[in-house]
Amino acid sequence: MSKVAFLGMGVMGYPMAGHIAAGGHEVTVYNRTIAKAENWVSQHGGLVAKTPSVAAKGADFVFCCVGDDPDVLSVALGEDGAIPVMKRGAFFIDNSTVSADVARQIYEAGKIIGVKTLDAPVSGGQAGAENGKLTVMVGGDDDAFTAALPLIDCYGARIVHMGGAGKGQQAKMVNQICIAGLVQALSEGLSFAMNAGLDTDKLLEAISGGAAQSWQMVNRGETMVKGEFDFGFAVDWMQKDLRICLEEAKSNGADLPVTEIVAEYYAELSADGFGRSDTSSLIRRLHDF
Repeated sequence: MSKVAFLGMGVMGYPMAGHIAAGGHEVTVYNRTIAKAENWVSQHGGLVAKTPSVAAKGADFVFCCVGDDPDVLSVALGEDGAIPVMKRGAFFIDNSTVSADVARQIYEAGKIIGVKTLDAPVSGGQAGAENGKLTVMVGGDDDAFTAALPLIDCYGARIVHMGGAGKGQQAKMVNQICIAGLVQALSEGLSFAMNAGLDTDKLLEAISGGAAQSWQMVNRGETMVKGEFDFGFAVDWMQKDLRICLEEAKSNGADLPVTEIVAEYYAELSADGFGRSDTSSLIRRLHDF
């Protein structure tokens, strides 16, 4: 069993760290709001650390699941950051969704002191984290992936090594690009159905087994027509993710016209006070609830 630190006790990190602890590993947790870390320890055991560096010192594996580029850079490399105090041969695994540039920056910083790093963003939402059924897209060296796989397997159901540093983050960008277009199309279809007076229960039964079927339709279609948006991945986080996608597209020459439009729609929802609603609330723009 390994000595593990987990940085970030949000809606994803909290259950992910719990699955690692359930796997028999010794886990120390850190969170900016210490009460969340203390609550985790009361539920799962382990220790609370007041800084990332305290959590990471002596750890075999350090996991990170926080918000945006500045947050990851802060807990990884900032004052009281984890990587500078990590022992040679230890592993830093970042489950956050951030830019590929940040992933590569962390990789290079780790390489200097003999710390292996992986960018390993996840997909599957809060439910996937709670059930230990996340999809994990991993970038980094082959040997680091092999060594970390047994621990990532604690919370991942589908784990794919995408290539070198930054490739996990780029794969997550593709994931978010695809989701954005799907949710907008589903929103338009369901709004059309409601305006046409269709029985949406029968409609979803009819089309969810055919070519139009998607995870979003199966898991969010029914709640979307009811105007229920209090679960899953928040608008503000999707807006952040799509910003990263569009910035990356500028550097690699990809054309993302639909993603640009949907990013603007999410910005509208956030400005209207719906930033904490689930991403399926995109239908609010088309239908009154």
